[in-house]
Amino acid sequence: MSINRRKFLNRSILSSFALSLGIISCKDEKAKSTDVAEASLTNSAPKYPITIATWDNRGATEAAMKELLAGKRALDGVEAGAKIPEANPKDTSVGYGGFPDRDGNVTLDACIMDEKGNAGAVTFLQGIKHPISVARKVMEETPHVMLSGQGALDFAIAQGFKQEEMLTENAAKAWKKWLEKKEYQPKVNSERHDTIGILAIDQKGDISGACTTSGMAFKMHGRVGDSPIIGAGMYVDNEVGGAAATGLGEYVMTTLGSFLIVELMRQGMTPQEACEEAVKRIVKKYEDTGEPFQVGYIALNKQGDHGAYSIQKGFNYALYHKENEAFEADYFNKDKK
Repeated sequence: MSINRRKFLNRSILSSFALSLGIISCKDEKAKSTDVAEASLTNSAPKYPITIATWDNRGATEAAMKELLAGKRALDGVEAGAKIPEANPKDTSVGYGGFPDRDGNVTLDACIMDEKGNAGAVTFLQGIKHPISVARKVMEETPHVMLSGQGALDFAIAQGFKQEEMLTENAAKAWKKWLEKKEYQPKVNSERHDTIGILAIDQKGDISGACTTSGMAFKMHGRVGDSPIIGAGMYVDNEVGGAAATGLGEYVMTTLGSFLIVELMRQGMTPQEACEEAVKRIVKKYEDTGEPFQVGYIALNKQGDHGAYSIQKGFNYALYHKENEAFEADYFNKDKK
């Protein structure tokens, strides 16, 4: 008798015994015989190449899709996409043009992850326009996942990145106005953009993700949010799918929202159901803080089905499959004005 046949017979005997004792149901046994990755997928045809980004970042999804259609990796796509808002001086929450901390310093965080589970991140990086590209270099050129502060800057310069001033005239003006009262209150959907998280599935069906931000406006010097944290701001698993977050990072970090969404998809939830569950867990834990706050999630499973959900109204996202479009996400607090 072959080893495989012996394993099959043993498994069948044990399953029958468990069924007779009522330990597992027929439905449970059927689920156990299904590949874990397949359990999270729908029966629809694959929808890739595809890319999705938090907020109406159609410039980012456009840049990402260009790479995907050229036959490049999803990793190349998400890096190219993330670089668009990083270089946009009008985007006050990402990269060049980002609002500074309360001491007037623009500090940047980013992470990137590929289909093989490799990841790189930088935190508290100053003076480099494209932290997402530095994060990729950390992933590819070092034995580490994360570099921070001066060490991250030294590494970036050694890798050939140019150091430059990141505080724009507009951001400096906003900071000086903030100094008049020095009050910090998170503003829900401020200017309809925030951290950019971007996911992509390439023509081979492989998935990668990226996340980049300048963090909270006028934050404490040294503060790092969820964006560069693998599993919080962004997470991908090539067997299942990926997720990315935006909004108040402290609550995303303490719930590991992106990792949670991927694991929920692994267990069989659709991307939409998983995003909704992740949001509900945050609301359940932190709704009594007294101040309104926003967290939004996007997700893709391996077939290219997507989901998006937020706590408050106003979160939108960009999706590029056959067309590059922006959509309003559904939200939790529908009964609140």
